[in-house]
Amino acid sequence: MQWHPRVLWVGIGCERGTTRELMEATLQRVCRSAHLAEAAIAGVATLDLKADEVGLVELCRDRHWPLRCFTAAELRTVAVPTPSERVAAEVGTPSVAEAAAILASTTRGGEPAPLRVTKHIGRSPDHPGAVTVAIAQAEQEYLGRPGQLWLVGTGPGQLAQMTPAAQGAIAQADVVIGYGLYIDLIRPLLRPGQIVEALPITQERQRAMRAIELAAWGLTVAVISSGDCGIYGMAGLVLEMLADRPWDGKTPSIQVFPGITALQAAASRVGAPLMHDFCAISLSDLLTPWAVIAQRLTAAAAADFVTALYNPRSQSRTSQIAIAQSIFLQHRPPNTPVAIVRAAYRPEEQIHLTTLGQLLEVPIDMLTTVLIGNGSTREQSGWMITPRGYLGADPSRLGKSSPTD
Repeated sequence: MQWHPRVLWVGIGCERGTTRELMEATLQRVCRSAHLAEAAIAGVATLDLKADEVGLVELCRDRHWPLRCFTAAELRTVAVPTPSERVAAEVGTPSVAEAAAILASTTRGGEPAPLRVTKHIGRSPDHPGAVTVAIAQAEQEYLGRPGQLWLVGTGPGQLAQMTPAAQGAIAQADVVIGYGLYIDLIRPLLRPGQIVEALPITQERQRAMRAIELAAWGLTVAVISSGDCGIYGMAGLVLEMLADRPWDGKTPSIQVFPGITALQAAASRVGAPLMHDFCAISLSDLLTPWAVIAQRLTAAAAADFVTALYNPRSQSRTSQIAIAQSIFLQHRPPNTPVAIVRAAYRPEEQIHLTTLGQLLEVPIDMLTTVLIGNGSTREQSGWMITPRGYLGADPSRLGKSSPTD
């Protein structure tokens, strides 16, 4: 058995009218002399002025090689061992074959790829024209396909609470990247042969960058977040970092797989606290100034929203939940129902129904979601209910509700 990873990029320069046969014969001779397998060729690179060269197009078509074309300005930036003043005078760059091979082989932002073969010139009395061939070796194999980024929400942590689409995405991906705890929760979905990378909780940027790099290579990468990936999850960060590259919106392609959010999971364990207008606010001030968070808390409390508090307390950040309580007590009575749900749907799940005045008497940490009721929320026999208003509404108006109600 022989395995030839496609890591070789062939740079080609040629005179107009050079035949495909001369190009192919020269390339075969160069590969034999350098002991390189033609099966390891990833593709061909050249000057953009040669993009319509008939012999070159035929060669790439028949060999199923991609043809990468660079401008003279791009090629001029590459240092090569054998530049040519004559070539520079004719096409505006001192090197076509060597510079194109190096550019095609170099990873974005990386060091220039090494040349395995400096330029060789091919001529034949049987074929018109002349061809120059050089070969460089890339660090990564060319996969010949566009990469994909799948942004996956894994829900509250129980496999049964994940959507089938999310489960399928994780099982089918070439790579799965996420925080170590979340990787452990979905481990039964992983399959042999997958690349699985678990990074610490504080390395969100590193996770996103790694996923983008692997997708740029051509892999299908699943980036997982607990709950919904687009709500305090990785989806926004990945898209922001793509937009800074810049990104055309298509390569790598993006697909978002939504998941059950923490506030939905917590609400389902205590009844129907989200039946009327609600909002979610994170108390973590690592990325948002506390003054902004306090302003939002005041607005939500004054507007009588049912409010879900994410990231309510960490080991080093303990005062924010007390401040949030005091803000809400300025607008709501102390007996306002509050649900405190930790690790919903996980083996260590804990559920407490309490009141706004006694909120701080219940243990709260980063795995906890706090649901603060509005002015009409009530607790009934161990269940939390926020009336939508159906029982007191005029029956003749109920049929006029919007399609989303």
